[in-house]
Amino acid sequence: MKISDFQAPSFAFRTSSEICFANHKTSLERRTFSLSGKWSNNIMKAFGKVHKYGDNVDTDVIIPARYLNSADPKELAQHCMEDIDKDFVNNVKEGDIMVAVQNFGCGSSREHAPLSIKASGISCVIASTFARIFYRNAINIGLPILECAEAAENIDSGDEVEVDFDTGVITNKTKNQTYKAQPFPEFMKDIINAGGLLKSLKK
Repeated sequence: MKISDFQAPSFAFRTSSEICFANHKTSLERRTFSLSGKWSNNIMKAFGKVHKYGDNVDTDVIIPARYLNSADPKELAQHCMEDIDKDFVNNVKEGDIMVAVQNFGCGSSREHAPLSIKASGISCVIASTFARIFYRNAINIGLPILECAEAAENIDSGDEVEVDFDTGVITNKTKNQTYKAQPFPEFMKDIINAGGLLKSLKK
């Protein structure tokens, strides 16, 4: 999944690879996501400890189907990743970062999956590749995700990682390594900054 593949939902209109929002003018407030879970004025960054997973982590693993009778983010977060990592909900801290390898978010198109990840406190997901629908759903609900094969391969669970969304630079503080992902375009940063597509359209 590439940023250029990101497609707008039906209430936005498309021109080739660009996404345009009619009569919608906003300026991006540049902020930093800290471990406190709050954005502070400066540049748009995330920093936290890593929770690492492998290939083909599907949406049924991210949030099991037995919990889909609820759309409450806090309730979904209590069961996030429990079928693959039962200790995740007890170990995750606000601002932490999730890393996986190939095809993260494959399976059904449910928005519950990225919503449960975001509500758990995860500030960013990094993977080699994402399933296309998961990628769009994540951006639409305001969950920052980045594709970077080098980062996904070299980052391990427990590493402390910083992500600069303006430059796409991912810094592994534990290993003193840097990796480069494609930075978000301005419209996508605006969506994430607002907390999701619907909120960005109301600004």
